[in-house]
Amino acid sequence: VRTATKTRPSLELVTDFSTPKPKMGFKTPQLGALGVTFTVMRTCQFVVLISIIGLCANFIGEIATAERESPAELVGALTVSVTAVIYVVISYILYYDNMLPWLFTAILDGGLLIASIVVAALIGKPLSMLNCAALPAQTNASLTTTALSTGVRATAITKTLSYFTFVAVDKPTCFEIKAVWGLAISLCVLLAFSSLVCVGLWQRVRRESPSTATTKDIEG
Repeated sequence: VRTATKTRPSLELVTDFSTPKPKMGFKTPQLGALGVTFTVMRTCQFVVLISIIGLCANFIGEIATAERESPAELVGALTVSVTAVIYVVISYILYYDNMLPWLFTAILDGGLLIASIVVAALIGKPLSMLNCAALPAQTNASLTTTALSTGVRATAITKTLSYFTFVAVDKPTCFEIKAVWGLAISLCVLLAFSSLVCVGLWQRVRRESPSTATTKDIEG
């Protein structure tokens, strides 16, 4: 609206093309060291889960090629890992958009931690006393030939491969299973830490919320 140089008041539409247009960008929530720690934990959890999924899927594929049913330990580990990786991705997307309920996330991380502890215990049960170096250095091709062809390897009714027998098939299989066990233990540590971080972020967000600040001013 410009009327300074007019003898009679009037309206003018002024379009300023020199002003830069606002650009849409992505910016992570500014939650200090706890926010950075949460991002690092979610990244590490994603990498660990993808590694577990890859190893377990490879084992299950080899067992299926040998026309046997996979052990419940491997199926359970794969199921928990797939569910966890979906949860990790969705939770970080909500965090990026400032829509993540921190207390509920801490509870979910705790529940996933319990499931991961169970998986790590089941996978590691026959591995603690197993010496992989003493096993025959055979290739994984033996899994579909001699190792699974005997009746000792699977039950006659369901043809389900025994997990205790599977881990002792050969040296590469033993080392890979131990890698899955180590990754499962690492996942337990990461989930425990991220659960504590979520509790800390919940306390921080609650303390900095406008409603809390108004309540404190009124009480004061």
